[in-house]
Amino acid sequence: MKSILFGLAASTALVSPAFAEMLELEKDELTFGFIKLTDMAPLAVAYERGYFLEEGLFVTLEAQANWKVLLDGVIGGQLDGAHMLAGQPLAATIGFGTEAHIITPFSMDLNGNGITVSNEVWEKMLPHIPKMDDGRPQHPISASALAPVVEEFKAEGKPFNMGMVFPVSTHNYELRYWLAAGGLHPGYYSPENVTGQIGADVFLSVTPPPQMPATLEAGTISGYCVGEPWNQQAVFKGIGVPVITDYQLWKNNPEKVFGITAEFAEQYPNTTLAVTKALIRAAIWLDENDNANRPEAVQILSRPEYVGADYDVIANSMTGFFEFEKGDKRDIPDFNVFFRYNATYPYYSDAVWYLTQMRRWGQISEAKPDSWYAEVAKSVYRPDIYLQAARMLVDEGLANEADFPWESDGYKEPTPAADIIDGIPYDGRTPNAYLDSLPIGLKGEQTVVGTEVKS
Repeated sequence: MKSILFGLAASTALVSPAFAEMLELEKDELTFGFIKLTDMAPLAVAYERGYFLEEGLFVTLEAQANWKVLLDGVIGGQLDGAHMLAGQPLAATIGFGTEAHIITPFSMDLNGNGITVSNEVWEKMLPHIPKMDDGRPQHPISASALAPVVEEFKAEGKPFNMGMVFPVSTHNYELRYWLAAGGLHPGYYSPENVTGQIGADVFLSVTPPPQMPATLEAGTISGYCVGEPWNQQAVFKGIGVPVITDYQLWKNNPEKVFGITAEFAEQYPNTTLAVTKALIRAAIWLDENDNANRPEAVQILSRPEYVGADYDVIANSMTGFFEFEKGDKRDIPDFNVFFRYNATYPYYSDAVWYLTQMRRWGQISEAKPDSWYAEVAKSVYRPDIYLQAARMLVDEGLANEADFPWESDGYKEPTPAADIIDGIPYDGRTPNAYLDSLPIGLKGEQTVVGTEVKS
């Protein structure tokens, strides 16, 4: 097969001059899974732009029905790797849900999610939202504006239901963060009760991303947190209003990762490097020249085999702005970030944040020392693989030396209070101090027993 590929190289304009220095691959036919979201873009771009092929990789991309099926496929070997929720490799490695050692050598993006409510709920929230001079709602919108609506539902004996995409998804933790910052309790998990609804004011449940708009329209849920294009789809369909993006919730927060089993990385180290190289190149292309390539990326993503939403719906968030109410378009140039701000580097501090949220809401049922958070982060997030791939790209003239954090210890500088909606800074080096600083959620030695929090 490799000889066929080398023969192809001589006659293919796609292939870079660095192709001759291709790694000796242990496995060159690969199948990767993804969910139909715009942040799978690095996979689609690496395929469509020929970056996988230039690394000697024959890749098949397969859309998956939901996040559980996708994770099971990677663990079972039907998939060699996948576009994953950042919480999935961490949860699997610590044994929350399906247990398996999953690693990530590549972070896929920053930001990219939103929280949307139904038209009915939006109308009830409006009187509680400050207005700008032009009469439009002032952003970011706090969940404190939702609290009276939740109380109204409660008084009528109705639960207030919202959707998120998976129990260990960024969307679950972002929705919980927003609700708690506005004084609403999103509920706890316990080893005996994994609904996540213990003591909840707002009841969160799982809905697959592409089904969010239809589930909202049916009235099963009153709002949701999801990635694009499914918030903008609600605007286009006239069935809901996004109230906040995760960029406004926590500026430049980490989103998806590319996940593989630790066994795959050990068995196929050169293949792992080649895949990481191709994905880094795709991310560079997506952000270069001030997002000049985004219209082409949107065309790729709008195809049915990838995201399959209308071009205009995907373009709304991928090309530098976001539409809230119909006609209320606001510039958010960093709503989708794929490479700048070291978006692709798998930071330990990002992993630690996800682990703190698992602990905060009871998915990690008992207190852990700071050292435990660091150890888990380092066993899952693999900047060593990432930087090795990046060094090869620089040496091949395919990436710039200055674009990578060579000297990083794996921890970002603490996120300042001004960049987070509740004004509470985050430092990945001190996870327990961070948990103690959050007004709502487990801290210290607290555990959930039955329906109560015990110290």
